[in-house]
Amino acid sequence: MRETRAAAVFAAVFLFIAVDLALFVALGTLARAAGFVFFQWIALLSVVCATAFSIRVMEGGRWNLGLVVSAPLASGELLRGMLFAAVLIVAADAMVLLSTPTRHARGGVFPWFELGMVFLPAALHEELAFRGYLYQKLRSWNRIAAIVITAALFAALHLGNRAISPIAVTNILLAGVLLALGYERRCTLWFPMGLHFVWNVLSGPILGYGVSGYQPQTTLLRTISAGPAWLSGARFGIEGSIWMGLAEAGGICWLALQLRRSTLAAPE
Repeated sequence: MRETRAAAVFAAVFLFIAVDLALFVALGTLARAAGFVFFQWIALLSVVCATAFSIRVMEGGRWNLGLVVSAPLASGELLRGMLFAAVLIVAADAMVLLSTPTRHARGGVFPWFELGMVFLPAALHEELAFRGYLYQKLRSWNRIAAIVITAALFAALHLGNRAISPIAVTNILLAGVLLALGYERRCTLWFPMGLHFVWNVLSGPILGYGVSGYQPQTTLLRTISAGPAWLSGARFGIEGSIWMGLAEAGGICWLALQLRRSTLAAPE
């Protein structure tokens, strides 16, 4: 019985990944031929279609992704995720500034165009891809395994990024765990979506760090990195700093404690 259930879960996971990758390659080829270079939107469209197709084929069209919830719950979780990200990024930034000669200087204008064409679709795509149907289907089999597998895949997605380092990979792995626990709060995607979006926007377009190796064209502040890369994050950005890993570990512990309390408080 368990073997049959596991086989069904992994068949669904394989279908989702195969359709997502096939669509991304096909749509990306068409987009490139048409001169469309904003592939984050192609990735988002691919994962939306793969999700809808997998749910239709494997679930008979019935699956709660954690998006269709009441407006107060959705807005509340989105805001909490955004505030949570701000706390973690500001804490890590403060430790970078205190422990290295790194400093912020006046930058340029806020990159509104990049916000809509890169940062917004990137956050939505990665949450649908890694905390959406894929994670939730694995979770129906084993929650711990779902967290570990999707966090590992999330980290693997960034292995080709500019200036990647062992610390950066570890931090992205921890971010995958953090975002999965964010989903576990209320079983909605709003908290991790808000967390992911503000995480990227605050660290990149506002503070001026690289975002997983990607450097925005313009930022409100410029980060002038100095000191050891393992402290400052160097070219990869704040996610390449050990301080970001410690902030993430604290966030993971806090979310895990909240989940434990809610589990103990739940009526039997």
